[in-house]
Formats: sequence, structure tokens, C-alpha cells
Amino acid sequence: MTTPDRPAVQRNPTRSISIGSISIGSGHPIAVQSMTATRTQDIDATVSQINALHDAGADVVRVAIDSRKDADALMEIRRQVTARLSVDLQENYRLAECIAPHVDKIRYNPGHLYHHETERPWQEKVRFLAAIATDHRCAIRVGVNCGSVDPAVRSQFAEDDSISPMLQSAWQHCDLLDEIGFDQYCVSLKDSDPQKVIEVNQRFSERRPDVPLHLGVTEAGMPPDGVIKTRIAFEQLISRGIGDTIRVSLTVPNNRKAEEIEVGRQILADIAAGRVRSVVDYGLASLNIISCPSCSRVENEAFVELAEQVREMTRYAQQYQLTIAVMGCRVNGPGETDDADLGLWCGPNHVNLKRRSETLGAFPYDQILPKLKQELDDLIAQQQ
Repeated sequence: MTTPDRPAVQRNPTRSISIGSISIGSGHPIAVQSMTATRTQDIDATVSQINALHDAGADVVRVAIDSRKDADALMEIRRQVTARLSVDLQENYRLAECIAPHVDKIRYNPGHLYHHETERPWQEKVRFLAAIATDHRCAIRVGVNCGSVDPAVRSQFAEDDSISPMLQSAWQHCDLLDEIGFDQYCVSLKDSDPQKVIEVNQRFSERRPDVPLHLGVTEAGMPPDGVIKTRIAFEQLISRGIGDTIRVSLTVPNNRKAEEIEVGRQILADIAAGRVRSVVDYGLASLNIISCPSCSRVENEAFVELAEQVREMTRYAQQYQLTIAVMGCRVNGPGETDDADLGLWCGPNHVNLKRRSETLGAFPYDQILPKLKQELDDLIAQQQ
């Protein structure tokens, strides 16, 4: 007995943009991406990881640079790999000028543009990036993150409204890129809460259905929780035709980064086959641990082990509705721990402990767990 074919998901009518030899949007297959977790200046390790991700089926691999030395390393990496590369500019947008000839896509965060050359308006910086991308046939991703929205935009909205600032920032950048005639761009709007990811992307696509969207749940955390959070967001969005490229962001050791590609492919296959599992509100009345994916910004690989230790140590507190954030670097760590009840952001030698936006101190890696437990116990006592 045969069953009728499932109708294909009606995708949003986004325009097509090229990333090297592939295209996304406009009905093209949804691309699956990942990001290197090695130090970019460690050329051999980064080449090995890019090749592993490429062999696992990555359509695009993102590499972060934060200095000219990183950029020089990425130029040599480019000569040794065949994967399509996206460069994450971090806070130094001017590095685009030297690296654009060697990559297929440029990713910048609107919230980070204000850090560098603060006297220059962000519009001037975006025009610079668009001109560079045009000259070298690079796509651009406007990557908006919940924890690093431009303060000038965030100040326009209520403190408890995290979605409107993200949308305002994204729409502003889209309007400027449209105004200057650059159309080879996509947008991402990421949060660690899958329900917010669903809402912000739905609202964005209602106003700008023409703009291709890159989907992801930032700081999704460790498997299996990180996979579940990501699946919830992807199922709800892709099933509605929203999303043209995806990344599964998991906190895993370097030798397991290919799992991000494998999980992403499996989720896409399940959605296509109608094997969706979520009509789920992830806002559970229980402990929520969020942690960023391991990436090249991490300044101490002990971060990944620490995230596992935090999960194990806090099992006794599972029934309490509290959020603990474990972040791996100084770029996203300070801002993206502000909304957590307790936050850890990891430097090279110390871990910074926070209670929401209040900094409690910096402690060596081998001393942070008792400090965290003390603070957690205090919060639990307040709930009893």
C-alpha cells in the first residue's frame, strides 16, 4: 500500500543570494553551516576542523577573526581548504578589507560596530562593508544577537523587551543596505530561548519576506538539551516556510563539532518527512542551563569541561525555575549573561561570576564551582 506524497513546505519568497558556489533563498535547498572552534592562528588545527566539517556535509564554515594576525592566518587557511568560508569580523570591521578576497561571505554583528572607531556612525561602517563585499562578490550576513544589541537601539525600548530592539536593529540595517543597492545579504536573529527565536523570526519575516534568514538558537547548550531547543525553533519556523540556512550551536569538544552538521541535517530531514516533535513551550518551570557553542573566540578550552561540570553539579536544583548561563569568551560573555540568574563568562585564566548584571568577582577555574553553588543555594533559599 502506498501513501500519498507529503506536500512540500511552501517557502517564503525570499530573493536568492550567492555564497561562493551555492545559493540560498528563493527555493534553493536550506544550507547547513557550522563554525570552527579552534584558534584561528593555529592553522593546522583550523584546517583540520574545516575539512572535518566540510566532510560532514557543511555547506558553509564560519571562521572568526579579531586581529590582523587572525586575518593573515585565515588567508593561509583559505589556500589549504576547499570549503566555502564565512568570516566573522567580531569587533574590527575594517579587517573586511584584507580578508574579503579570500572568503565567500562576511558576517558582522550590528551590536559590535559601535565598539570600534566610536566617532564614526554605524551607517558609514556598513557602507564600507557593502562596498568591500561588492568588490569581491561576497555575501553579507547581518547577525543580530539578543545579548549584544546596539545600546542606542536597546535604549528605545522597555528593559524587559528583548525582541523589539533586535527587530529594530535588523530592519535599520536592511533599509540601509537596500538604500545603497546591496541585495546580497541575509539576516539572523538569535536568542537562547527557542520561543523568542520563533517569535522574532516570524515578526521579521512578516515585514521582510524577501530577506533570506539564517536560523539558530544561540547558546543552545550541550546535547541533548541543545538539540531539543534547536529542534523546537527549527520545526516551528521551517514548517512555516521561514529559514534559508541554519546552524545548530552546541557546546561540544572540538573533535565533536561535526555533530552540529549531523544534527542539522537530521532535523531538516525530519521536517521534510513530517516527523516533527514539537508543539512545546520550552519555558519550563525548571532549571535552565544555557551555554554558547565552542568556537574560535573561546580563550580557554576548559570552558567546555566547565559547562559539563556545571550541569552535573546543579542536578540537585532541577526543580527550581532559574537560569544559569555559561559563556566562553569576552565578546559575548559579559552582555549575554546579563539576563541569567547566575552567569559565568570565561577568560583565559579566570571565570567571571555574575548575578544578572551584577559582577560578583573573577575566580580561577578550579575555584568557581563552589562559588557558583553558594550563589545558587542563596537563590534557592529565596524561592522557598
